[in-house]
Amino acid sequence: MTRVLDHRRRWAALYVLCTGVLMIVLDTTVVVVAMPTIQADLAFSGTTLTWVLNAYLLTFGGFLLLGGRLGDLYGSRRWFLIGLALFTAASLACGLSGSPVALVAARAVQGLGGAVVTAVALSLIVNLFTEPAERAQAMGIYGFVCAAGGSIGEVLGGFLTSWLGWESVFLINLPIGVAVYVSCVKLLPADTPAAGPRRLDLAGALTVTAGLMLAVYAIVDGNAAGWTSLQTQGLLAAAAILLAAFLVIETRVAAPLMPLRLFRLRNLSIANIVGVLWAAGMFGWFVISALYMQHILGYEPFQVGLAFLPADLIMAVFSAGVSAKLVMRYGIRGPLWVGLLIAAIGLAWLARAPLDGSFMVDVLPSMVLLGIGAGMAFNPVLLAAMNDADPHESGLASGVVNTSFMMGGAVGLAILASLSDARTRSLAEAGVEGLAALNGGYQFTFLLGAALTAAGALVAALWLRPKPQPKSLVGAPSGATGRG
Repeated sequence: MTRVLDHRRRWAALYVLCTGVLMIVLDTTVVVVAMPTIQADLAFSGTTLTWVLNAYLLTFGGFLLLGGRLGDLYGSRRWFLIGLALFTAASLACGLSGSPVALVAARAVQGLGGAVVTAVALSLIVNLFTEPAERAQAMGIYGFVCAAGGSIGEVLGGFLTSWLGWESVFLINLPIGVAVYVSCVKLLPADTPAAGPRRLDLAGALTVTAGLMLAVYAIVDGNAAGWTSLQTQGLLAAAAILLAAFLVIETRVAAPLMPLRLFRLRNLSIANIVGVLWAAGMFGWFVISALYMQHILGYEPFQVGLAFLPADLIMAVFSAGVSAKLVMRYGIRGPLWVGLLIAAIGLAWLARAPLDGSFMVDVLPSMVLLGIGAGMAFNPVLLAAMNDADPHESGLASGVVNTSFMMGGAVGLAILASLSDARTRSLAEAGVEGLAALNGGYQFTFLLGAALTAAGALVAALWLRPKPQPKSLVGAPSGATGRG
């Protein structure tokens, strides 16, 4: 009976953790739909409005690595609850904001809390599920939450903004955050004290956090400031210097924030490279396909959200067990590279989407392919990144892989958006009509996204290790096996 109760408790804890992560993921895109209403109500200017999103991304991207390490050193459960409380309180502040400055400041605090929750949640899941089949299924559910949450946010954001006002997209987090907090207190096991002295590498924490924040700032403001501007080039140079200093510090301190030996773990390193390439392609798909449907096909925001539902539903089916079965039968490498290849074909399908495109012929097939591809690949890439790490460093490994996805997505989207604009301008200068030139830019972006995703598939197929390290089976019952 104890074993049954423990089993039920672990899965209940997973669903609660995923609910908390879903709240974080949703908060990026749910706000995008509400931004025009926020601008009108709080009198944002066109240039300052972007900081409703950028302030969140800035602190979220900057604190992922530090958040994961704090969980390793001082308790993943404790820091999950701290991050959740911070995010929930900041959501209240956002909903009550009466000025642009107040909202942007609250959004920055939201990003900080979200970074801690995201980095620590994956570590908690990995340590809750040590048996390979259960871990694969749990990671599949987590992967669905991360992959599908963005498009769900567009539907939810449109509904809430239309019926309850923009404040509701933030205030809805309050009951969810409180419920998740109370449930986690009851379900999550107490933290095990870290072995040895708990020393935080302050110099490393300051340099990597400042470096990542400067890099994110340069990227999210790059299109507005200009990629060749002194501001952008200066920020990127400063970020590079800080990150280089961080690497030097990590080779010299006794207790580094990020032990560089982690990158001798082949699967973790390859998973991070794949994550950067895939995130660039997927962020491009999500944002540019939404623009294509709005500007070319004339869809309303709510219709755009509904258009993503086929991909979401397919990913849900894979997360419910198909992905775990694929991993257990074929290992990590096969489903990863095949899934990425299918996703690349889906992006390539969009690259031929015409001006007079239809949902059934030009949008739905790509959504189906991308749903299948993401459903197959997300679980294996997370397993590849996490399985080789020791349990006491799982928070750090989580922070690293989440940072790779975040930075890959942000850099990739910024570059793809710039290239799309450049392609549109080039076509317009050549005499192509306005909408046709705009669509030509979108098509070019989809093609580049397909190439990046295909490159991720190639890297996974050629260099990912076929079998996981034996330590990925620590805690597994006798006789349990898994192929990777």
